[in-house]
Amino acid sequence: MGFEEGDVYLNPAPLYHSAPLAWSMTAHRIGGTVVVMERFDPEDCLDLIEEYRVTHAQFVPTMFVRMLKLDDRARAARDISSLRSVVHAAAPCAPEVKRRMIEWWGPVIHEYYSGTEGGGLTWITSEEWLAHPGSVGAPAWGAIYICDDDGNVLPTGEDGVVWFGGRENTFVYNNDPEKTKQTFNERGWSTLWDVGHLDEDGFLYLTDRKLFMIVSGGVNIYPQEIEDVLVLHPAVADVAVFGVPDAEMGEQVKAVVQPAAGATPGPELAEEILAFCRAHLSHFKCPRSVEFTEAMPRGENGKLYKKLLRDAYWASPTSSSPA
Repeated sequence: MGFEEGDVYLNPAPLYHSAPLAWSMTAHRIGGTVVVMERFDPEDCLDLIEEYRVTHAQFVPTMFVRMLKLDDRARAARDISSLRSVVHAAAPCAPEVKRRMIEWWGPVIHEYYSGTEGGGLTWITSEEWLAHPGSVGAPAWGAIYICDDDGNVLPTGEDGVVWFGGRENTFVYNNDPEKTKQTFNERGWSTLWDVGHLDEDGFLYLTDRKLFMIVSGGVNIYPQEIEDVLVLHPAVADVAVFGVPDAEMGEQVKAVVQPAAGATPGPELAEEILAFCRAHLSHFKCPRSVEFTEAMPRGENGKLYKKLLRDAYWASPTSSSPA
């Protein structure tokens, strides 16, 4: 990241999460200044970058989306030329969103994939990402193995559960020995239960979390791919896609959308969003229905608590609407 004494680090996330805390502490230890936002706002963020001549920052993709949805005049009005090194993590980033950020901010954007558990870490620069679009990087420490449900290592290009190995790593989940047991395999590798594949150069591509994979009529559908499309619609501020019960197909695809400012939720907007999705993806992947919400259940670190939305539909297996 090129941190040096005198640099200025912008932290837009709460300090009770491991990455914001650790990065802020590190910037201080090196001799830098840390600017901490009380709450993320896209225009405030750009103002702070300009005012304090921020050199480094860490974001989650939702923050990128909100900055990109500012009008061209608002974005052009701020001087962000001081930025030398920006990193994002914690959630999947739609490839088109990242491409637009690199076009706007230049090749200063890095990405990593890891977890507080510390099993391993990947890293990718802007230049590497442009050569491997959609990737979250190659291992920076640890090794990555892609395995099927029986634990067999899969060949290059095939999707499976992502496991970290190649280094000693032991941890336990507090008061949850069963979850701890399920996180490790007999080889000592650990997983965050993400699904993905490796390319021929050893770069990792995440497909989705295994928990949220939709099986409809025997076909695997990954919500992340659909969310990456829908979030680009100008009337969509935020979106979550997941499976809901379907008597015939087992599951059907549902989208819950937080409308952008000025957008009017209702059947007309729902149909517009569905048509947008069908224009970019195979129809079997597209939501069968769209519902609207005033706000998504996101933590202050930007992570979406999709399980809260999904569980409402699965509480009553005979219904495709929240119980």
